[in-house]
Amino acid sequence: MRKFFIFIFICLLSIPLFSQELNCNIQIVSQQIQGTNKQVFRTMQTAVYEFMNSRRWTDHVYSYDERIECNILINLTEQLSSDEFRGSIQVQARRPIFNSSYNSVLLNFKDDDVQFKYVEYQPLDFSETTSPTNLTGLLAYYAYVILGMDYDTFSMEGGSPYYSKAEAIVNKMQNSRVKGWKAFESRKNRYWLIENLLDNAYSPVRECLYRYHRLGLDRMSDRLTEARAEIAESLRLLQKAYRAKPGAFILQIFFDAKSDELVNIFSDSFNDEKKRVFNILSEVDPANISKYNKIIGQK
Repeated sequence: MRKFFIFIFICLLSIPLFSQELNCNIQIVSQQIQGTNKQVFRTMQTAVYEFMNSRRWTDHVYSYDERIECNILINLTEQLSSDEFRGSIQVQARRPIFNSSYNSVLLNFKDDDVQFKYVEYQPLDFSETTSPTNLTGLLAYYAYVILGMDYDTFSMEGGSPYYSKAEAIVNKMQNSRVKGWKAFESRKNRYWLIENLLDNAYSPVRECLYRYHRLGLDRMSDRLTEARAEIAESLRLLQKAYRAKPGAFILQIFFDAKSDELVNIFSDSFNDEKKRVFNILSEVDPANISKYNKIIGQK
């Protein structure tokens, strides 16, 4: 009997306990770089995959099915030296909707200011207490942004701790010669993304994220009309933020992820609700007016 319990104990120890938060698909594209050993890019892809998916980013324990679905596409366009590369990164994150098979896009952002060194087979290390490399800083920054946005959709401003960690990375990268980390380089870069997310002036956007997802999408399976009305009301928060600071970067981030979804949600709504939503969207996101015309039946 004692041997039997020892056997059971060993079996339990062999069952994996998942604490990793991200289920991140990684793709490294290097077609524009000619005349180099392509094996280094395959090794790089494996290293980035393990960095994003094997590291614990929070103190919470996630089950396998709870991990956040995300994609990272790094498109390398130049090789500056034997171990230094330049290109772009496309970051996408999705959130499952309660009682459905639907995943709602939270983030869909392309960052063109990517430059880093990568030495094949050298471990990708990251510590919150030391300055990261350009590559690990970039990856950790987006890991925390993804976590912050996901947490914001489940509790009011629940993502603040992770946005603060992303901000700490930005602060440590201020002496980097690589673009994307500094305020003066652009109004739409990594610096301004996290600045907007933590700026109280844009807190209505974060409240919208919560109401839109937790009180809206998550209830659509059993209370469609009420849930859609909640989403419509949440858009007024975006209108409030827009009127306070038109052209805010965080609003562009929201609509890059949500414009198509909004059309799908409200195309079958009541006429009065369609008009209210269309009027808000045409004001705060005029760049996508051709999409929003479909809500009210215009081509």
